[in-house]
Amino acid sequence: MLRRLLTLAVLVHHLVACGGGNAPSTPADTPPADWTTPAAKAPRVSYQVFQSTAANARVSFHVYLPSDYEVGEKRYPVLYWLHGTGAGVTGIPAVAERFDRAMQAGAVPRMIIVFPNGLASSMWTDSKDGTVPMETVVVQELLPHVDRSFRTLGTRQGRLIEGFSMGGFGAARIAFKYPQLFAAASMLGAGPLQATLARDIGPPVNAQERENVLRDVFGDDQAYFQASNPRALASRNASLVRGTLPVRQIIGTADFSLADNREFRAHLLDLGIPVQYTEVAGATHSVLQLIEGMGAEFWRFHATALGTGTP
Repeated sequence: MLRRLLTLAVLVHHLVACGGGNAPSTPADTPPADWTTPAAKAPRVSYQVFQSTAANARVSFHVYLPSDYEVGEKRYPVLYWLHGTGAGVTGIPAVAERFDRAMQAGAVPRMIIVFPNGLASSMWTDSKDGTVPMETVVVQELLPHVDRSFRTLGTRQGRLIEGFSMGGFGAARIAFKYPQLFAAASMLGAGPLQATLARDIGPPVNAQERENVLRDVFGDDQAYFQASNPRALASRNASLVRGTLPVRQIIGTADFSLADNREFRAHLLDLGIPVQYTEVAGATHSVLQLIEGMGAEFWRFHATALGTGTP
């Protein structure tokens, strides 16, 4: 059942899902508790809640503000950082700390980082049955709310999207669907990137998860999955993405989704969409291994996308 599965996934998955990766339909007047998470404890990170019309619920998110935010009236670019399966909160402190350290060192421009709540396994898309309008909440409600509530640049050139695992899938699909909203998209250990989502196609390690996601998010409808995934959206909007949306793809050589990432890169290149592709030697399905394995190169993507050049 959807809500029970989402709750169970939050408990089972650990940092690897964010830093790593059917209940009966809920009546419209009884919003599910999953739309709000506990607060993460991290320096310069605050817990925020807004009222969502699409979800008919109060929806939580976290926001990191750079150390000089309270000084002056400067406006900042925003990075939307999408978490992986199950880990809406646990990975925030570690990811925020890496970005904070890089900003203090001048390796990456100072920016606001928004950590949306993507539930345990929403795939950052609107579920077929309509009970989890995740894409709608993020794109149509959260983005405008952030621009109203914080000193953001509020422009395409001042907005990036990045994510790990399920969040990499989400970052790619949202950026390819709405290329007019983002200056760049970054996918870390992204998945699922295969053309068909099925239990018996892909690595055994997450076979059950694929079956659950196909049922709970995509309504056991392969056509709905294929229309919603980054492959189809890249194909549909190739002319809009090509040459205007920098795309980055990072995957570990010991990640179970390596083969799918290699094939997805080939798909983008076939469409004429350039991609900054890196395989991190020895890295498993762990966002921290990817960040640390890339070293200074990890931050150059953000700097270049925001027009500040190479630090």
